[in-house]
Amino acid sequence: MSKLPVISGEETISALKCLGFNIVRQRGSHVILRKGSGGCVVPKHRELKIGTLAGILKQACVSIDEFLAVL
Repeated sequence: MSKLPVISGEETISALKCLGFNIVRQRGSHVILRKGSGGCVVPKHRELKIGTLAGILKQACVSIDEFLAVL
């Protein structure tokens, strides 16, 4: 298992879009993405903490290695 990098919310959203997620809506700084019946919420912050990014990936059912491959 690889270590997660410190990246922005925009970079996270673009990587998830490459994995097939679509932006459903945005409220404030939080973007809701969906793929099939699953989805996740990504804050559009300049820098996401490691725990926040790990939670987003868990919520989206995406493995760390799969995520890092599209970054």
